[in-house]
Amino acid sequence: MSEDFKRYVIALAEKGMRADGRKLHEHRKPVTIEYGISHKAEGSCKVTMGKTIVNCGVKMGIGEPYPDKPDEGSLIVNAEFAPISSPEFEPGAPGEESIEVSRVVDRGIRESGAIDTKKLCVKPGEKVWMAFIDLYIENHDGNLIDACGLGAIAALSHAVFPKYDEATDRVMYDEHTTTKVPIVHTPLPCTIIKIGKYFLVDPTAAEEAEAESRLTVSTNEHGIINAMQKGGSVGLSEEEIEECVKIALEKNNEMRKHLH
Repeated sequence: MSEDFKRYVIALAEKGMRADGRKLHEHRKPVTIEYGISHKAEGSCKVTMGKTIVNCGVKMGIGEPYPDKPDEGSLIVNAEFAPISSPEFEPGAPGEESIEVSRVVDRGIRESGAIDTKKLCVKPGEKVWMAFIDLYIENHDGNLIDACGLGAIAALSHAVFPKYDEATDRVMYDEHTTTKVPIVHTPLPCTIIKIGKYFLVDPTAAEEAEAESRLTVSTNEHGIINAMQKGGSVGLSEEEIEECVKIALEKNNEMRKHLH
């Protein structure tokens, strides 16, 4: 059945089509971002890409800075693959896929300098703000990296600091300030899979299962590449990577219009 579907995908791709009626480089619809889904988080949203649904939340906490960056705050990304979202996901410790999603999203944000981490410093060498991004998969139908990456930036862009009492070293999470988390860039990932000789954007779970190669390219609003992640068992040539980058730049510009 799997090989039959792969042949079907390739046959459609030869005509510039896909099984769900899209073009090869077309995102699923709808792509929506619903902000403020959690009153407890400092920033939150729900991202929908076709049937893939991800809930994203940002919590700000006080912690110690890293020794090599005493005047900078930090970022921690965690992705939770709920068993109810897919029969492929099981309860228990994070699997390879959830760890990869967390790291790829984290790397795109971190390497782009999306957050002005120096503005997260409370007291150099002692106390800094730490941004925790939690990604909760509500329904999995492919392309989790892009959905999570879009959700992470959307939630961060709306996140504000909770009130902090330096005298008691206490964060009052029930009292949000109006001061936004300092976001200076909006990096987004674009994941492209290769089936046969064709490149597909925003793959469904069924298409991902047949992919020979996968490349995620994270770029910021200026078209600068911040991170890349290769997946799949088949390599990509330099020309194919260049083609993927070109596609990613175009599609990320389109996806960025959903941020507000």
